[in-house]
This record gives sequence, structure tokens and C-alpha cells, in this order.
Amino acid sequence: MKSMTDVEVARRVLNLEAEGLHALAESLDGNFGQAVQLLAGAKGRIIVSGMGKSGHIARKIAATFASTGAPAQFVHPGEASHGDLGMIARDDAALLMSNSGETAELKDLIAYTKRFSIPTIGISSRAGSALLEAADVSLLLPATPEACPMGLAPTTSTTMTLALGDALAVALMERKGFSPDQYQVLHPGGSLGQSLIRVEDIMNTGDALPLVPEDTPMSEVLLVMTAKGFGCAGVFDQNGFVRGVITDGDLRRNMKPELFEMRADQVMTANPKTIRRNALAAEALGMMNANAITFLFVMENEMPVGILHLQDCLRAGVA
Repeated sequence: MKSMTDVEVARRVLNLEAEGLHALAESLDGNFGQAVQLLAGAKGRIIVSGMGKSGHIARKIAATFASTGAPAQFVHPGEASHGDLGMIARDDAALLMSNSGETAELKDLIAYTKRFSIPTIGISSRAGSALLEAADVSLLLPATPEACPMGLAPTTSTTMTLALGDALAVALMERKGFSPDQYQVLHPGGSLGQSLIRVEDIMNTGDALPLVPEDTPMSEVLLVMTAKGFGCAGVFDQNGFVRGVITDGDLRRNMKPELFEMRADQVMTANPKTIRRNALAAEALGMMNANAITFLFVMENEMPVGILHLQDCLRAGVA
């Protein structure tokens, strides 16, 4: 009999696990909604626990909850029996997972949650198991074969458990109305955080703004441009609205003896590009690149409240 190639084995594994996920999606019932409700009602943290491979999955699920606005912590069931039960408070909710539902190391943790009436969700592939019988809400994994050829190594079952944890976290996010702004607060580092930085987070404000009235002599405009260091000046009218900007390019185009006698509104480029303060910094950077400019005045109700320079975006890691 011809042996399978590595790619064929990989496809078999992925297909088996995909079938497991499909079966899991089809098996969900009202218990899933009850589980989300239980988690949403927790005033404390979500305590996630499991042993062995289920423990590794539990760690990731706890991290997903925490990063999406639901404070969570992984508690090792073995360590829980030796003092770490003290990490669990009465306002917490517990999410316990075991493929067999009979993991010995979970017994003390289960007993503790029952003793102190800590609401518990159990995830297992065995109906009638000790874990599911003890849980307030039980989530039963469908009977699907492991991708391991011996049917022993947790593969399909761990994939389903991880996906079910993701489903709980996302459903909880949507129920709570978790916003991109809240996500950015929890992810200030890395590309995720940088992609959610808003203009108002990095713009220059107050005395830093290079603004001049439209009747300002160009001799004074040059002093403002030099002092503020943005290579530009915004020109505002009697109502405080920015009507134009003066850049180094405008100066070069008007380089003549009478330049210093001219007024700001005679040199400015009218109708400058501007941006909202609550816009994403990535949007501002894209606007600068598209229009070959290095700054944008930041507006709120048509009034200038800041200025954003290309270098501000680069320093913040926005790209």
C-alpha cells in the first residue's frame, strides 16, 4: 500500500479538523447563549482552567478574553489544589475544560466553585461526565475523530475547544459592545495598537499651532513659521475658520522683493486639506501621501484644534 505524502497527511488532518469545527457549529444550542450570559454577568474575572493539552488551550482562551475587554486569568488545576484556589473570588465565573470530563486534577477546583456558588461553565466531549454534571452550563463537544492516526493525541478536540473559546469571547465582545477604542487601550504596542491610534492621540495642540490672521504681514508670518517648526502656517479669518495655508512652496512661488509687504491671504493656498480629530492616524497618513503634503490641520466644528505632521505619525509607528 502506497504511503501518503506529507502534503496528503496535512490535508487529511486539516479536513478532519474542519469537519470537527463544522460539527461543533451545528451542535450549538441554547446552552451557548446561557454560557455567554453567565460570563457577561460576572462582576469579577473569568477563571479558565484545564489540564494537559486542555490547559494550554485554556491559557490561550484566557488571554483572548483579557485582550477583548473581559478580565480573565488561567489557574492551573494542580496548583489550585495547593493554594492557588485563593486566586478565585466569589464574584468570578469559571470556565473549566476537559476532553474526558473526568480529569482528576479538576476535582478540587470543581468542589471549590460549588462550595462558594461560583458560576461554572464546563466544556467536555463526554455527556454525563463529572465536569458537565457539576457545571451550571455545559457545552458538549460533538463526537468527531481525532486527526491523530492512532486516535490518541488531542488534535480535533483541542481545535474545537479553542474555537469554542474564541466563539465565547467574540459573542461576549459583541454583547458588551466592545469598541475599537477600547481595543486600542488594551493593545498599545505592536501593529494592532498602532493601526488604531487616532489623530487626537498624537496631534500638536495649543501654543504649538502655527496660526495667523489673514491680514498678517508676510514678515510676521515667516517668524511664526520659523518659531513653530512645522514648515507651514494656517491662515484664519475673523470667525476663526482656517481659509488657507502657507508652506515653503508658497514662499518660493512668491519670492519677489515685495513679498514681505504682502498679506497672508495674498500668498496662501486656499481650501487646505484637513482632518477630523477622531480619525485614525493611518487615515491621516494616507491622505498626506496621496496629496504629497507633510501636515494636516485638525478640525472640530470647522475650527482648528491641532496640527498633525508626517513625523508625528512616523514617531508613533503609524505606517
